[in-house]
Amino acid sequence: MPLLNTSKLITIERHITEEGSLHPESTGEFSRLLRDLTLALRVLARDVRRAGLSDILGMTEATNVHGEVVKRLDQHANDVIFRAMDHGGHLCVMASEESDGLIRIPDEYRNGKYVLVFDPLDGSSNIDVNVSIGTIFSIYKRLDPSLTTPGTLEDCLQPGYEQVAAGYAMYGSSTQLVYTSGNGVDVFTFDPTIGEFLLTFEKIRIPKRGKIYSVNSGNSHKWPKGVREYVTHLLQKAPDGSRPYSLRYVGTMVADIHRTLHYGGIFMYPADTTSPNGKLRLVYELNPMAFIVEQAGGRATTGKQRILDLQPESLHQRAPCYMGSVDDVQELERYLTDYGDEFYG
Repeated sequence: MPLLNTSKLITIERHITEEGSLHPESTGEFSRLLRDLTLALRVLARDVRRAGLSDILGMTEATNVHGEVVKRLDQHANDVIFRAMDHGGHLCVMASEESDGLIRIPDEYRNGKYVLVFDPLDGSSNIDVNVSIGTIFSIYKRLDPSLTTPGTLEDCLQPGYEQVAAGYAMYGSSTQLVYTSGNGVDVFTFDPTIGEFLLTFEKIRIPKRGKIYSVNSGNSHKWPKGVREYVTHLLQKAPDGSRPYSLRYVGTMVADIHRTLHYGGIFMYPADTTSPNGKLRLVYELNPMAFIVEQAGGRATTGKQRILDLQPESLHQRAPCYMGSVDDVQELERYLTDYGDEFYG
């Protein structure tokens, strides 16, 4: 795959401005919100590169709302995003995977018409060993955009199809920002020499079928029968050479989805006997990623239902997920239908 699939030299700032021109009613507020957010991502890209030298690796003494020990870089990322976004006047409320409850806009700042929910650092288990990690975000309009009062829980618990924009930054060998506002998916790569995100893949399309599956196979003894039978099928040789599939699993959702967008295949995080409602968070992880996958021409479901149609009931609700190439996800769904979703003992 070429390094670039666009002949245009476009910064994220120009891209945001050009997308805003597609909406004549636009006031520029959304564009300014995104500029604040990309500033936070540039700061985090710098800090992740220097993490081993800055005493922000390792654990804190705190636990988050999920009962997990918080890593220092997790907390740092949460603080950076909050400090970049709290004062711009664009947001009425925020919510983070690392926070218990809503993140209010300080009283001294104006409340805007947008809502930001985010996972400050996806892939925390990989932080200390220098494996790719990322930031996931999702933006909604508040339920009543005419209000100037603080946002509510209901503003944050909108179904995924109401997203105005979603994206993720991946901090790896380079820092890339993958972004959609409902007009396809564009990929930007950060050039630290000029301090800009530059467009590198324009309107990326996920292949209709791939040859890679991504799942934590160490949990296979706890999977539903349909998932286990499906993976067995993927590993069997096909006369036409379409199988066996290769297993690739980083353990950072951002990295695994990023690869799937480029090469196709399927990313899976099934429910299992330990996590019967799934492991990944609907609001902070699944909705933004499902929006991106669908905008790139893929499919994202719980195995039974489109993820973007789910009505969240709580900020930290979990759900199973299957995302990727249309043919691969539909094949998985057929296996769940044929073999059932009962768990192995």
